Amino acid sequence: MKPFFKDKVVVVTGASSGIGEAVAREFAASGSKVMLAARSEESLDAIVKEIRAINQEADFVKTDVSIEADCKNLIEKTVEKYGTIHILINNAGVSMRAAFVNADLKVLHRLMDVNFWGTVYCTKYALPYILSNKGSVVGVSSIAGFHGLPGRTGYSASKFAMVGFMETIRVEYLKKELHVMVISPGFTSTGIRTHALKADGTEQGYSPKDEKNLMSPEYVAKCVLKGIRKRRRNIILTWEGKLTALFQRIIPNIVDRAYYIGMSREPDSPIK
Repeated sequence: MKPFFKDKVVVVTGASSGIGEAVAREFAASGSKVMLAARSEESLDAIVKEIRAINQEADFVKTDVSIEADCKNLIEKTVEKYGTIHILINNAGVSMRAAFVNADLKVLHRLMDVNFWGTVYCTKYALPYILSNKGSVVGVSSIAGFHGLPGRTGYSASKFAMVGFMETIRVEYLKKELHVMVISPGFTSTGIRTHALKADGTEQGYSPKDEKNLMSPEYVAKCVLKGIRKRRRNIILTWEGKLTALFQRIIPNIVDRAYYIGMSREPDSPIK
């Protein structure tokens, strides 16, 4: 894929760890000029230094995607350094784990601000450059973006909203050859569950999943690049996700029960 992505300018949000970091490294290894964005300046600086140490091109802008001005600054700084933008990866995200009846509404606001509005803000300011290059806007979603997951009301709502936004701009710019892709990994070994917000807005502090058995960020990253190269529309990376998308239209009540049972069996589940 290296010739295809050589010298492409790519912006990756949530790039200080997990899927975002893996995607940024994969683009850099493919010859792209990568701008990394996240809140952790220390982590971003370390990653960029490692990328540059092997003669690959990258830089970073400290960014909180829930703040519109930060997103605008990210795009401006990228264009200032690299001249344009070909690809935007909307990856920054936060999760939650609480029953809705117990959740402080600030938790849902936080998830919408990061997962949905972060995507909207970055896309808004990057879109003119991407359109001029007939480039790609990518949203990293989840099974939660097309079927509600119990205990994750804010997460599911924000991912549903993000997917709706992405689907709409795809249609809106159909004749301008804008490529829009939504990718839905399965449970991936990242820190998202450890940092998931509890009912009161504090971080959970641990993962209820066996992380070593989950999908790797590196695998997801390779699928992102492959999907962009092939200008795919939607990618679901697990059979569980593919079956959910199919069966929710045929036997939705059974899918509801399956997810209820699965989530209720997690350690310290908020679903009883």
